[in-house]
Amino acid sequence: MDNRQIGGSKTASSSPQTTDRDSQEMSATAAPNVVGGGLFVDRAYRNALALVHEARNYMAYGEAADSDTVPVSTRLLISQESLRITSRLTQAMAWLFAQKAAAAGEMPMSRALSEEFAPAAEAVCLEDGWADDAEIPPALRDLMRRSLSLYRQVQRMHATACG
Repeated sequence: MDNRQIGGSKTASSSPQTTDRDSQEMSATAAPNVVGGGLFVDRAYRNALALVHEARNYMAYGEAADSDTVPVSTRLLISQESLRITSRLTQAMAWLFAQKAAAAGEMPMSRALSEEFAPAAEAVCLEDGWADDAEIPPALRDLMRRSLSLYRQVQRMHATACG
């Protein structure tokens, strides 16, 4: 997939001067500030996307099978942790999408590093109290661990990029 496809298409502006000014601002702020020159973001993005697909497949197929054999309280815990995984992945992907859009010149780097895309919901995303609960299926515990690791990685990348 081409980087330009990730951030969507640019909208046409009403005047050529606006287009030129926007282009200059985006190109001036895009590439130099990309974390790790873009390579680190690209790798993190590919890993995050693979994890999103794994989580989706688990939640669509594996979670139902795992939930059938456990008590109601454990089913509730499985649902809770599935939502936590979704929150972590959503936060991470939003930040990574913004970085890729900035690297492609689709938005200024200042916006990509703004609070709008900064990893948030820390109270939810950093909670890992159930990570070692033996009642949670191993596949879900693995997704919990890996999504937390990705979320923390994105937090570090954001902190590094913001200086």
